[in-house]
Amino acid sequence: MSGFGPLLRQRARRDGVQLALWICGTALLAGAGYAGALTSYGDGQERAALLATVMANPVILLFRGLPSGTGESQMVVFLLLPWLLILAALMSSFLAVRHTRGDEEDGRLEMLSATPAGRWMPTVATLVHGALANVVLGLLVTAAFLANGAAAAGAILVGASCALVGLVFLGAALVAAQVMPTSRGANSLATWVLVGTFVLAGIGNALGTPSEDLTRLQSSWLTWLSPFGWAENTRAFDVDAWAPVALLAAASVALVAAALALQSRRDLGTAFIAESTGRPDARPYLRSNLALVTRLATPSIAGWVIGGVLVGALATALGAVADRVGGENPAIADVLEKLSGGEDMRTGLIVVFFIMLGVLAACAGVQTVIRARQDEVRGMAELVWASPLDRVHWLGDYVIVALAAVVLTIVGGVAGAVLGALVATDAGDLARDAAIAGAGQVLPAAVFVGLTALVFVWAPRLTIALGWMLVMLAAAIGLFGPLFGMEPGSTRISPFAAAVTPTAGGVDLGGLWWVLPSSVALVAGALALMRRRELAGG
Repeated sequence: MSGFGPLLRQRARRDGVQLALWICGTALLAGAGYAGALTSYGDGQERAALLATVMANPVILLFRGLPSGTGESQMVVFLLLPWLLILAALMSSFLAVRHTRGDEEDGRLEMLSATPAGRWMPTVATLVHGALANVVLGLLVTAAFLANGAAAAGAILVGASCALVGLVFLGAALVAAQVMPTSRGANSLATWVLVGTFVLAGIGNALGTPSEDLTRLQSSWLTWLSPFGWAENTRAFDVDAWAPVALLAAASVALVAAALALQSRRDLGTAFIAESTGRPDARPYLRSNLALVTRLATPSIAGWVIGGVLVGALATALGAVADRVGGENPAIADVLEKLSGGEDMRTGLIVVFFIMLGVLAACAGVQTVIRARQDEVRGMAELVWASPLDRVHWLGDYVIVALAAVVLTIVGGVAGAVLGALVATDAGDLARDAAIAGAGQVLPAAVFVGLTALVFVWAPRLTIALGWMLVMLAAAIGLFGPLFGMEPGSTRISPFAAAVTPTAGGVDLGGLWWVLPSSVALVAGALALMRRRELAGG
């Protein structure tokens, strides 16, 4: 296996910081989430009431796991497992594409193919590298559960599920890397598969059959079409079923085999979906860097906007049942009150959903700024910098498109909220609250555009890892901080939780006093420092 050791060490050095952020962040979410969930739902009666409410309003299952009992650990798995699985899947997908299609696109694999390592050894090293990362993630998640007093069998099952879901999406991303002609296309395909299967599992749970005591749910057949559904049907700390784990392992092996088979049938530098050829000359409206960035970012921005519309529609459509839910279950009312800062049920639900919308908007902006780093690594920036366009305006174009992506995602969310409010009797009030909550999330999302741009200028090699991890950390604090035992005031260190929000009597300015100057200062600082920034390779 000539070259395997050096290739594996090279991947470990190259991904060291990124993997540490992904793995430690997932383990911290497991540990802190376990303790926080026990604090928020410490009473068995409250947990039973929560699950009864879930059975009555199955749309909640789109964002949670599979109910499998009222025990402490069972409740933690219900609340947290889907999010732990998503983090493992995202980490694995990005890792696989980076070291396959990304390296091929950058010309690294062509050089490696001319060495004794050949064409296959880099793929083998990537597989082992990804597998080891998921094993470590699974072990740390298991340790986090054990540290909180969970039963060993269930804790091991949760850790194994996280690791194997990561391996499934490692294989899926490897297939995407063979099929798509660019790393952006491969990442997009892998991400859409991830989102699609996650939603499929949620719909399968929502269409499931509850038990007579309303503490367990038998998921529908749709759930068995998704690896997330397989992991949830292990029912850790309940029946501890290992058959779905075997299914995950088989799927990961099948996907890896498919990726290897596809690689054997194509030449280096080609793909099964050919890259579309462009016109010999650009259209008049594309003869500027701003227009080029806009054109390249449009497909991904459209995806975020669609997600924003769906979140906004759910925010107000569920408002029609919020009062009834709170009346039937004081525990739910208390949790929503904590998350929303003390507002009534309908307003509180909108505030919580629009924090999610702010996260989506920030992701749209961060992904657009990250394109600047990707273009720099691929040599496209060097070509543009050789033109009369200076580097500050070059980065400024990405920031402008990123801020536009933020605004468009928020506008989509507000539009969806208005549509969702049409089913309610007080549509005008719900639409007003949605408009205020949406406008309030623009500046928090802009903070992360500025932060990512600043990281790109100061530490370009950390742009992708820190850009995403900062958003995820702030989202975890904003959405789950109160459930983790944080005081409502403490959660406002997250810009999403410090946003302007609607209240029964008007508007709460929240942390506008620091979010507004921070967003302006971060963007301005990044552009100012860009004057002395030199090109930085991969």
